[in-house]
Amino acid sequence: MSVATEFDAWAAEGRDRGMEQRHWHTAKHALARMPVEEGETVLDLGTGSGYALRALREAANAGPSYGFDGAPEMLRNARDYTDDGGIGFLRGDFESLPLATDSVDHVFSMEAFYYAQNPIQTLREIRRVLRPGGTFYCAVNYYEENVHSHVWQENISIEMTRWSAPEYRDAFREAGLFVAGQDNIPDTETEIPEEPAFPTEEWESREAMIERYREFGTLLTVGVAPA
Repeated sequence: MSVATEFDAWAAEGRDRGMEQRHWHTAKHALARMPVEEGETVLDLGTGSGYALRALREAANAGPSYGFDGAPEMLRNARDYTDDGGIGFLRGDFESLPLATDSVDHVFSMEAFYYAQNPIQTLREIRRVLRPGGTFYCAVNYYEENVHSHVWQENISIEMTRWSAPEYRDAFREAGLFVAGQDNIPDTETEIPEEPAFPTEEWESREAMIERYREFGTLLTVGVAPA
């Protein structure tokens, strides 16, 4: 099954809104760190419901903003969720972005980068479209150190890339991006039951759930295009 087919089904079931709600716990902190100035161009890679661009347009008065996704149903839903004429939506593969070289100030991606079929080529494309000094904020919950995320591959037919934090840094550099920072953003909003409630359907212990959400959270890697 292709990425488009998989996520078209998710969109048809309304799961895009569910992803938005779950991802927002840490995505909002990543977005708040982005140095977006008024009028700057932003690309959201794997936009889903388009919530990140709506937030940046409202909070930072970002300029022309593009939500990019491979699933047409996701994009149709995202268009329905906003009447902001400053947000456009583009469909295609991560490895071949339909944007001009040096045309974007900032790229954001939340829980989508690991779906790239060729992640190094995707990073090269991000480097190509970024203007000198532009940034790429890449946020993922599915990564090597987060052992609690490894089972996700069993629940989806698409082959995902599971890199470690050092592998993300190395890949950014290989694609021509400076690594400006990398850290974990904890999810402090997911409710964790008290000890007597464990084990639950999904968790053997409270300690494991705390580790997943409060310690591993979301891995954020920040890349900068050379000036």
